[in-house]
Amino acid sequence: MTPANLLDYDLDGLAAYCEKLGEKRFRATQLFRWIHQKGAADFAAMSDLAKSLRDKLAGVAQVKPLDILSEQASTDGTIKWLFDVGGGNAVETVFIPETDRGTLCVSSQAGCAVGCRFCSTGHQGFSRNLTTGEIIAQLWFAEHHLRQRLKLAPGERAIDNVVMMGMGEPLQNYSALVPALRTMLDDHGYGLSRRRVTVSTSGVVPMIDRLRDDCPVALAVSLHAPTDALRDDLVPLNRKYPIAELLEACERYLDAAPRDFITFEYCMLDGVNDLPEHARALVKISQQVSCKFNLIPFNPFPESGLTRSPRERVTAFAQVLLDAGVVTTVRKTRGDDIDAACGQLAGEVQDRTNASKRMTRAPIRVHRSPSDADPAPFVPPKENRP
Repeated sequence: MTPANLLDYDLDGLAAYCEKLGEKRFRATQLFRWIHQKGAADFAAMSDLAKSLRDKLAGVAQVKPLDILSEQASTDGTIKWLFDVGGGNAVETVFIPETDRGTLCVSSQAGCAVGCRFCSTGHQGFSRNLTTGEIIAQLWFAEHHLRQRLKLAPGERAIDNVVMMGMGEPLQNYSALVPALRTMLDDHGYGLSRRRVTVSTSGVVPMIDRLRDDCPVALAVSLHAPTDALRDDLVPLNRKYPIAELLEACERYLDAAPRDFITFEYCMLDGVNDLPEHARALVKISQQVSCKFNLIPFNPFPESGLTRSPRERVTAFAQVLLDAGVVTTVRKTRGDDIDAACGQLAGEVQDRTNASKRMTRAPIRVHRSPSDADPAPFVPPKENRP
């Protein structure tokens, strides 16, 4: 029998598992702390667990990390890891350091079925959902690896924010996502605030409503266009859940959200969605739902056929929104020299979709450091958060 991977369980799930072994809930809490707060994978090292329980767990359970295929470090301090998830698939996880925080960008699927035109992951097609354990293993590794690497003092954390903005559409992997979110939020786990955990979605309306009821964290929506005609082309999911339905779901979500606004992400595409009339249409959207806009410089890849908006046009676009009183930021591109910036994560995916019929597929790109045994050093950036 395959040993149970304890990274698959949130605290309630682990308590239920321990009860099946004849153990009380407080044992699950102890075990949960060892795994997530201390990064322990060896049951023998969990000194305050009864030896009988440690021996029992050794026979039926495991803490299963992901195998690392490669690591790359950007000149700006961003780090990207490529993790093997089996079956010829690999996913990417990105750590973005800043002077006052560390953010981890986590993947939820091997590939993505949404197929946004400007996203490298979508050009690879979809292979499978990640398990809860595979989602959490990205945070588990990064947090405890970076604590050692950065020589942090006891009690200091390396990661203050988690954004579900890596490979995949998180809300199309809902059953695995929610236990992972609960583990991130649990005070016996990573103890992150709901404001510090963000789920980014292309607009799966029914699942936005479910997330509001089950685990309302910060919500970001990949909008990228102000009209259905344009968004149908850029974000094919819009054909199923058009903008009006999406905005209504966002309004409902705010009833339970930890923040009083929704973040709309907007990738700036030269001559496609970056004209003054597009900005004015976004102002009208902002009047329907409390929101802020995050304008994202497009990170080009050859298969997209798209180009980045000129800087002066992005600035003018942002000014239209700001002049209308809409909170607007322009994202600073991080990690683009290692293909770790927004829209560049491609990993390695065994394509089992018809994505190749919808668009020209990107080749598999596996990025490795010059020597996997001697990765590039971590250099914290000096600049402040923009």
